[in-house]
Amino acid sequence: MKTKVALITGGYTGEAEVSFKSAAFVQEQLDKDKYDICPITITLDTWFHVTDAGIKIPVNRADFSLDIDGHVLTFDIAFIILHGSPGEDGRLQGYLDMIGIPYTSCGALTSALTMNKEYTKAVIVGIQDLHVAKSVLLFRTNREDAKEIVQRNLILPYFVKPNAGGSSIGMSKVKALSELQEALDKAFDAPNTGCQVLVEEFVTGREFSQGIFRNAKGELVVLPATEVRTTREFFDFEAKYVAGLTEEITPADLTDEQKERASRIIQDIYVRLDCKGMVRVDFFLETGTDKFYFIEINTIPGQTPQSFIPQQVRAAGMKEGDFYAELIEAAISSAPKLQK
Repeated sequence: MKTKVALITGGYTGEAEVSFKSAAFVQEQLDKDKYDICPITITLDTWFHVTDAGIKIPVNRADFSLDIDGHVLTFDIAFIILHGSPGEDGRLQGYLDMIGIPYTSCGALTSALTMNKEYTKAVIVGIQDLHVAKSVLLFRTNREDAKEIVQRNLILPYFVKPNAGGSSIGMSKVKALSELQEALDKAFDAPNTGCQVLVEEFVTGREFSQGIFRNAKGELVVLPATEVRTTREFFDFEAKYVAGLTEEITPADLTDEQKERASRIIQDIYVRLDCKGMVRVDFFLETGTDKFYFIEINTIPGQTPQSFIPQQVRAAGMKEGDFYAELIEAAISSAPKLQK
């Protein structure tokens, strides 16, 4: 019997377009002799599957099933490739937990926590050799006094960004106080990112992104790192998705000691945050000190052919289809059973 996989994509934010591309790539790579793959699109208005004949079938949200010509299709596993809300912030995971369907990503609590950059930093503080930039967290009630709060607590230059959100949407680098108010407004007003803004002191250094996952044997596997070099001021939305603006080097040119240290820190982050499936950790190695500075963690990393994780999987000598199969088998084998 083939494993029935619901490949969940779409979402409520501007990242939906990337989600569709990621899901298409995952579907293409998975072994069709082993998995029956059924793409499911989630939007604000509806959840649905489109058949090969082009017929849109709504999802029965009572049990996440499809009624196709009188045949009720249920699923063994949900493969979540939905960047942003509700796939990356824990909402979808909480629903799947309630109806008893295992899934390939982090759980509801970890997903919700890691969408909040400042709360994540608070949890991982204390990990050996891990550093976090000095920062302030601003709420809607702080908006009128935000500029004063930042100036009182931090030293220029700053990174200003929504505290919840992905793809660097609403993010700015501030090098002069005259630029701060515009950056704060941009972050506060970014769509679908909540009303919290994180301002951090800028860390100068080389930027990296590195994946980690737990395989079907329960072992943690750290993938080769990618170094990010961009012609932009920083790795913003355009740098991520506009061709030619960024050079991505996989595997990154790191010393053996740097590789070992990064691997150990990333494993500690994964365990401290109780992650599951694949995640990606972004970090700086600070110029002059070589200190590891945490940037953020992504619990639903992009899976287009050019995305970091597929690059790193190939650099590790794996095929993407085998990697995705490991995620599925690990999720099924570790799934808790609902007690009735």
